[in-house]
Amino acid sequence: MDMNIVSDWPMDRWFSRGAVMPKISIAEFDHLLETEMPWALEAGLALDSLGKGQAVMRLPFRDSMLRPGGTVSGPTMMMLADANMYAVVLSAIGVVRLAVTTSFNINFLQRPSPADLIAEGRALKIGRRLAVVEVNVHSDGHDDPVAHATGTYSIPPDR
Repeated sequence: MDMNIVSDWPMDRWFSRGAVMPKISIAEFDHLLETEMPWALEAGLALDSLGKGQAVMRLPFRDSMLRPGGTVSGPTMMMLADANMYAVVLSAIGVVRLAVTTSFNINFLQRPSPADLIAEGRALKIGRRLAVVEVNVHSDGHDDPVAHATGTYSIPPDR
């Protein structure tokens, strides 16, 4: 395993290329979720791995995630992708509580399996005021993405 990556879970094919130490640890991110966004912990969101400008996050499967027709709801996948983007941004800039989503786009590619959802995010660009991130979401045990999201985060000037 690449010793420059903080991880509780083996890195997959997407994140094995040249990662460096993140500016926030998994424990620090978990504490931020606990104190600032308890709904995320209640949903079961958990970081599996974190590198500077990249993150892998898991959302455990629950029947309550299903919509009519028996598929995982779009808002569930959107929540996972957006939370993953937040982890990616903070991994690059450190703890900045007021970094916020300014745009978010998601394409649902195929029906997810009834399994944990995994979000693999990476920074496309981290600037002084904006960060652009992309996230692929897939069902655990399947490589093909079920959703692809892109987003922009606003970084406050006086961090």
